[in-house]
Amino acid sequence: MNNKKMTAARLAELSVLTAAALILFVVELRLPPITNAVPGVKPGLANIVTVYCVYRYRAYETALVVAARVILGSFFAASFSTIIFSAAGALLCLAGMISLSRLLPKLPIWVCSIIGAVFHNIGQVAAAVIYMGSFAAAAYLPILLLSGCIAGTFTGICAQLITERIGKRFNKKS
Repeated sequence: MNNKKMTAARLAELSVLTAAALILFVVELRLPPITNAVPGVKPGLANIVTVYCVYRYRAYETALVVAARVILGSFFAASFSTIIFSAAGALLCLAGMISLSRLLPKLPIWVCSIIGAVFHNIGQVAAAVIYMGSFAAAAYLPILLLSGCIAGTFTGICAQLITERIGKRFNKKS
């Protein structure tokens, strides 16, 4: 991890993580909507990979995985607006989680994930306000923040368990 050069093995790892995030994104697209009343309420399964990457990879490597997922995911969703809302949410979420993980390295991963989910929802609502040219979308923010906290807890716990499990595996080999 201290190498500044990206090796082929490192690139392959990031590619596999991108594929895993895309698979989770596509699976989530096929799930029935949790609620039809509020657009954007979803579990955010692909964020398990994002949270994992924040704690296991460099910031720019994590950003590459997220950017690839957002761009390729918009093709799978077959919607141009998907890329706008996903990119806005992902950018703010990523900036918040990377900053928080660096400032408070002892903070549990799941807590950082919740903060990331909140930032993601704020980014999406900001994009919706700009896209629609109306503050009406801001009315969804309280519901999105609540659902984001729940989803962020779930994805964060999953990422924390994966990070701990993989960490133990690597420590045994050392």
